[in-house]
Amino acid sequence: MIQIPFDNRYVTLGERFFARSNPEPVRKPDLIQFNDALAGELGLATEQVSAFGADVFSGNSLPEGAEPLAMAYAGHQFGHFVPQLGDGRALLLGEISGQDGARYDIHLKGCGRTRFSRDGDGRSALGPVLREYLVSEAMQKLNVPTTRALAAVTTGEPVARERLLPGGVITRVASSFVRVGTFEYFAARNDYAAVRQLADHVIEKNYPQLGDNEKPYAAFLKAVVERQATLIAQWMHIGFIHGVMNTDNMSIAGETIDYGPCAFMDAYQHNQVFSSIDRHGRYAYCNQPSIGLWNLTRLAEALLPFFDDDPQAAVNLAQEVLGAYSEHYEADWLAGMRAKCGLTACSDAKSDEDKTLIEALLDVMADHAADFTLTFYHLSRLADQSSEQDNGLRKLFDHPGRIDDWLEKWRRRLRLETQTNDARQQAMQTVNPVYIPRNHQVEAAIRAAEDRGDFSVFHQLHAVLQDPYVQQEGKEWYLQAPEPEEVVEYTFCGT
Repeated sequence: MIQIPFDNRYVTLGERFFARSNPEPVRKPDLIQFNDALAGELGLATEQVSAFGADVFSGNSLPEGAEPLAMAYAGHQFGHFVPQLGDGRALLLGEISGQDGARYDIHLKGCGRTRFSRDGDGRSALGPVLREYLVSEAMQKLNVPTTRALAAVTTGEPVARERLLPGGVITRVASSFVRVGTFEYFAARNDYAAVRQLADHVIEKNYPQLGDNEKPYAAFLKAVVERQATLIAQWMHIGFIHGVMNTDNMSIAGETIDYGPCAFMDAYQHNQVFSSIDRHGRYAYCNQPSIGLWNLTRLAEALLPFFDDDPQAAVNLAQEVLGAYSEHYEADWLAGMRAKCGLTACSDAKSDEDKTLIEALLDVMADHAADFTLTFYHLSRLADQSSEQDNGLRKLFDHPGRIDDWLEKWRRRLRLETQTNDARQQAMQTVNPVYIPRNHQVEAAIRAAEDRGDFSVFHQLHAVLQDPYVQQEGKEWYLQAPEPEEVVEYTFCGT
């Protein structure tokens, strides 16, 4: 049996925080992918994965020490508060300490009904399992904080969605699966003893540096605000759209969580939406920063009684902490976008000019529906003087004159740089990926697996995405934008 050295602490909070539940067995589990590298980071003894992996990671067999539970939480879904949600198709198996000394949660998703399933079947179709595995592990390689994928299995039995589809289970790893909605769950019930208990647990596990702070709960909010601002700026840098930024999908650890109808942009649009359920664009690409602040305000409301005994002083402190979000986000966004454009030597006085230059590029990209990733890919390979190499970038624009005008301004700005042309290009190529999980390629992997039982497309795409910043010989197709008939216009949740 696979040895997992559990050290479970969430279960010690008490049963108002969760519902104990065992995974529902599946008919014929089969292991699709096991993340050996992540297992090593976690210190797992996995020599017997081939023999026991499918049973363990489908939930058919529980490792010794596992205490499976469905976590309770609430959430604002598309702005409307739902007082009880919870893990309706997922279970926290337990917690372990990794090789780095940090603690991690191991979570099965798609393993059957729980007390929070409502009318759901508690299962996942295979497609969402493959999508989450591909995208979460790609995000890790793109240096974006994220939940991780430890294993993916097929269940050997169908699930009913719009049609019958093969089922799957994914095993996820995170530094925490506590969400903003977890705090909302108890605040909505006026159970502030539980809110404090939850906050103490999260601080001890994820923000131990705050333990001796004079105002630990305000410091906790500040730390979450800063992590979330940085995370969303990183999403924006790579054209990632989460799709469903409900408060129950926002991790208090500052990690990307719950890869449902997520997508990476191909043709750039400021207000791009992919999620089939986001009919009014609440979670569009351009709205992600403001939604982050909206969600964090809900967290502040739940924690408000612990900021100060004086209610007005508590409100003032919360407003001060939340007020720093936009400044923090803007600084992170601009720093990342300047790096993508090779603009490093700059005084504070020039910062606004750089922002104007970057925003002008995004506007030209939007006007011509230029591919987001390819635009920055080609830009990172241009010299500081015009040459034939400009044509790779120019071809992305219907009217190349517009990008020519921008390139002239960009090159004029580059004259302020002190690094060599080669050094600038190399630095740009470390932040502008060659490969992302393009929607049509992810969809091709899903279709091959669900329709034909062929996982080779999934494995090939996953392998390419493990080295996203280096151009790989013979992998030109993975770099390309979709043909018109390949464009994915909508992505879907797995429920």
